[in-house]
Amino acid sequence: EVQLQASGGGLVQSGGSLRLSCTATGFNIDGYEIGWFRQVSGKEREGIACVGEGGDNTYYADSVKGRFTISRDVAKNTVYLQMDSLKPEDTAVYYCAASRYWLDGDVWQTTGEYHHWGQGTLVTVSS
Repeated sequence: EVQLQASGGGLVQSGGSLRLSCTATGFNIDGYEIGWFRQVSGKEREGIACVGEGGDNTYYADSVKGRFTISRDVAKNTVYLQMDSLKPEDTAVYYCAASRYWLDGDVWQTTGEYHHWGQGTLVTVSS
C-alpha cells in the first residue's frame, strides 16, 4: 500500500525551529517529486517547497524562501522540511505529497499534479 506519513509538527515560539518528516512506504521516493504544502482553515492549500526526483533541484515559495529547507534521505525513504525563523503566519497543517510527473516551473505548487498525499501534521507558532 502506498502511504506518506508526515510527522514532526507541534507548538513552537516565534523565531523557533521545527523539522518535519515525510516517510514513504510502498514506493521509492527516488523517482518522485516530493512537495510540502500547508493549509489554513478556510484557505487553499499552498505549495511551499518541493524536491525534484533526482534530489538536485529544490523549489520554494517566496513566503518561506531563506527560512525553510527541503531535503531527502533516499536510504530512509524520507523527505524533510527544516523550518527556521518561524513566524505566527506559518501556523497551518502541513502536508507532504508525491508526484510521478516531472514538475517544471511553478507547476510544483499545483495540488492536482500530485498522486499521493500524507495525512498532515499541525504546526502552531505562537507570538
